[in-house]
Amino acid sequence: MSSDDRQRVALVTGGAVRIGRAISLGLARAGYDLVVAYRSSSQPAESLREEVAAMGRTMAHVQVDLRDVHAADRVIDAVGTSFGRLDVLVNSAASFQSTPLLDVDADEWDRVMNLNLRAPHLLVRAAADMLRSSRGCVINITDLSAWQAWAEYPHHAVSKAALAHLTRIQARALAPEVRVNGIAPGAVLSPDDWPDERWTALARRAALERTGNPDDVVGALLYLIGAEFVTGHILPVDGGRLLGPSR
Repeated sequence: MSSDDRQRVALVTGGAVRIGRAISLGLARAGYDLVVAYRSSSQPAESLREEVAAMGRTMAHVQVDLRDVHAADRVIDAVGTSFGRLDVLVNSAASFQSTPLLDVDADEWDRVMNLNLRAPHLLVRAAADMLRSSRGCVINITDLSAWQAWAEYPHHAVSKAALAHLTRIQARALAPEVRVNGIAPGAVLSPDDWPDERWTALARRAALERTGNPDDVVGALLYLIGAEFVTGHILPVDGGRLLGPSR
């Protein structure tokens, strides 16, 4: 088997729906077999498996609540059982709900942090040996709230800012065998509960004056997977929103 023909395996958390699903399909198109972790999206996961099979790739899926302290070990055990190797870990699973800051109690804070921040740490910790063996990489999906004060989504924003810094720490700790980077998507997929006018308004805030789509994130992900001299960076895919207003 040549190096071009060797099996490559990717794990995508939250990989059955929304941006995670686009990432899963993009990786399958790029020649990866998959393990997809999901909590409640069993039907989307099964339909995704069928799509991946139609591309000639193999997909295993594991139902798990990543807020559970033992979940990461179960997911990585499933990777080992299904394929025996791991080349790419994409931490995409996250919660995203609006809660006023002073309404965020201890339980709500922990629920968000356990999924958005602790789970990516525990998954990397559990997968480290396989990733070192393959000289693989990790991609953490954060968002623009890592830099902006999203008062409408306070604990989410704090978790994503922390995930961005965790990405840099992971990159230093796992180097040189494993590269770790992040992607911060902007307006690429509207939340289900947003009115159209709110989504359209985001286009006016970006330098490119338009919204994007999940394939923009997939393109960034494939770039980072192949960028062998890049580690410890967060790549915004935001149409220039972080630049702020033009005047």
